[in-house]
Amino acid sequence: MTFSEKSSCKDIVKSVLKKMQGINQPQYKFITEVFGLFLSIQGRLNFLQFPRYGKLCEQSYRNGFAKDFDFLSFNINLLEEYKNKNLIIALDPSYISKSGKNNPGVGYFWSDVAGTSKWGLEITGIAAVDIDANSAYHLEAVQTPSSTPEGYTLVNHYTNILIYRQLKLLSVSKYIVADAYFLKYKFVAPLNENGFEVISRLRNDSDLRYLYTGNQKGGRGRPKKYDGKIRFDDLNNLYFSFLKIDEINKSFQGVVYSKTLKRNINLVGILSTRKGKQSHKLYFSTDLSMSQMKYVQVTFSN
Repeated sequence: MTFSEKSSCKDIVKSVLKKMQGINQPQYKFITEVFGLFLSIQGRLNFLQFPRYGKLCEQSYRNGFAKDFDFLSFNINLLEEYKNKNLIIALDPSYISKSGKNNPGVGYFWSDVAGTSKWGLEITGIAAVDIDANSAYHLEAVQTPSSTPEGYTLVNHYTNILIYRQLKLLSVSKYIVADAYFLKYKFVAPLNENGFEVISRLRNDSDLRYLYTGNQKGGRGRPKKYDGKIRFDDLNNLYFSFLKIDEINKSFQGVVYSKTLKRNINLVGILSTRKGKQSHKLYFSTDLSMSQMKYVQVTFSN
């Protein structure tokens, strides 16, 4: 995101704060001050640094940070000034190294870099992705609790983050994009019920079925719904449309049934041919009407 020379950071912050409800004058001044310090201070940001560069005393900064602030609404309002219309919402939990034992929420969390669970903190980042500009705009970070009630899993936590912010996020986009970890019925189904469409990656060996489109036999019994399991080394071209992306990649798209998600999904596969060998990656959307071209845009922007 770039700003014109005539508009300073504080001018932009002030214009966004004026659009938000529930911001009183002391908080208006505090947020304007702190956001300027975020961009000015080099090195550590803490309560000892702020008084050296800012206009308030240390206790004033501590008191200000103790009050809640709606960062999601602030960033959505900021986004309105610069966004294009072709947006999706990305969700991604991230591990943060932390060696102490007294920090709230500290515990063992999965680290993709280390390939194992490590002691520290975890935040779930929510961002708006402009797939035309191939850029992401941060919306909010939510800390993951180190322990959850019995029967309440991390997937429940990630799902409820989005459902709790439903109205605000739907004002940005109905599409939620997440990695293959979120290929779970208890993540996809609740989001669908709350107005979201989920886009994610499937396992390459996913159990998918062709939808039967032929004539039904008369007589007793349930109508035939499926027309066999999909084998990706022997695709039935009658069920898919194909699109060439470049010299190496082409995509195929069709509506199929997912046994894991217990629903029909909009499947897009990316077929890649290198040195005479073909490989594939599978993606899905719960939006059955999503066009193949937009689907490929979303896939390659992430």
